[in-house]
Order: sequence, then C-alpha cells, then structure tokens
Amino acid sequence: MRISELSRRSGVPITTIKHYLREGLLPPGRATAATQAEYEESHVRRLRLIRALIGVRGLSVNATRELLSAVSEHEADTHQVLGLVLGARPVTEPEPDLESESASASASASASAEENDRPGIAAADALLTEMGWQVSEHAPAKSVIAETLETLRSLGVDYDWRSLLPYATLAERTAAHDLDQLDDTTDPLEQAERALLLTVLLEPALLALRRLAQEDESAKRYGG
Repeated sequence: MRISELSRRSGVPITTIKHYLREGLLPPGRATAATQAEYEESHVRRLRLIRALIGVRGLSVNATRELLSAVSEHEADTHQVLGLVLGARPVTEPEPDLESESASASASASASAEENDRPGIAAADALLTEMGWQVSEHAPAKSVIAETLETLRSLGVDYDWRSLLPYATLAERTAAHDLDQLDDTTDPLEQAERALLLTVLLEPALLALRRLAQEDESAKRYGG
C-alpha cells in the first residue's frame, strides 16, 4: 500500500508517519521509486501501537523508540510484549560496570534488604503469595500496594493485606476478561495495542462504575 493508504488505515496523518520514519519508530517501506515506497500490514499494526504508546500512554518519542526495540526482540513472546507495553516489565536491563561491580553488588544488596524490611513490601508479597500470582519482581503495581498499606497503617487504619483479598479476587476475574478480548488475534503488536487501550482508557470507566455501584448499594441499604 502507498503512504496515503497507510495513513487512512492507521488513522495517522502522513506528516506524522514521515516523522516516525525519520525518528526510526517505523521501519521503512519497500522502495518503488526515488520518493515512493510500498508498505505492508505490519506497518499498520506498528503505527497503531506507536499512536497508543505516545497518545494514550503518554510516552516520549525516545521512550517509545526504546520500548519498540525491546518489543521487537520479544515479538514472539506475547507475555513479554504485554508486560513491556503496559509498564509491568523494564524496557532495558542496566549494563554491568565491571570496575565497580563489587560496590554495586553491595549497594544493591543493601537497598534490597532495606526494601524487603518495609512492612508494605512484605504485606504485598504475602498478598501475591496467597493469590498465587506470577508477577515481575519490580512490578510498579506492587509498590503501589505497599505504599497504600503503609499509608493506611500510618493513619491508624486497621487494614492489612488480607483485607485486599476480595478485591484481588475481583481483579483476577477482571484480568481474565481483559485478556479474553485479545483472543481473536494472534499478532503480538495488535494484541499489545488493544491491551494498552483497554487498560489505560478503561481504567477511569472502571473507577466510575465502582462509584456508581457504591451509590446504588448505599441506596439499597440505607436509602429511604
């Protein structure tokens, strides 16, 4: 397909497509003339994912380029691709510094010990163990749970990780429903784009549904 068709299919303006080509986010098409190229279906899927990463997730062009490079390395592994685009897994692993490897290892061990000593981290680990969930060691969501539980504790609220178990069960069912919606495509880039849109765009609606359900439940229990 020509670039005009690529623009129509992907919903991305031609000027933006050319910018992504210059920045290396989008691989070049097959040259058919000095100023013309043919593009494939894979370019459409890639453009849609780029649009979602920049426009929905809010990544910069540089961050998107790094993420797409990592996605390309793991394109055959759907689990890795979804983890990357949803921010559950790091894009790059830090390069080891041989000159300071010993010092770095010591500092890392110290930081890890301090992290593990945090009551919130221990509580989050207990919750994950109870649910039997397989998650990345450095998943950002784990820290959110830890910080929330620590804040509640500092405010004198009697609320521990066990109180989150009913919510975790609901979240597990929600996650299954989320991924069920990816089953009609086997292309990892299309799955990644759809998962990103469902996650980021639906989260405000899910919170709104909770508020509406709470109002309804309050009316049933306490309403006149």
